[in-house]
Amino acid sequence: METMTEPGTEKRVDELSKRVDFGFEQVDRRFEQVDRRFEQVDRRFEQVDRRFDEVDGRFDRVEGDLREVRSAIASFQRMMIGFFATTLGAIVAGVIVNVILSHS
Repeated sequence: METMTEPGTEKRVDELSKRVDFGFEQVDRRFEQVDRRFEQVDRRFEQVDRRFDEVDGRFDRVEGDLREVRSAIASFQRMMIGFFATTLGAIVAGVIVNVILSHS
């Protein structure tokens, strides 16, 4: 059994095939553009990651500096407490000696 086709059908099928192929080529080209854009985005994210790493390093240094400052402040507080305790002790001792000497 033979299939009957209209005259010019093969030409229309060929034209349709060419248009479909052209459409797929356009889609492929757009996907390539999208892939390039994603590559750019990936590179920018890598830059952002490096910057976050730099910021993390800076925060680590700041935290270390703050620990040193806290330690220095605590040391200074201990020194001041010792100074005031010694001064107070000397004043009390002076008063006691003065009272004893004034009663003798």
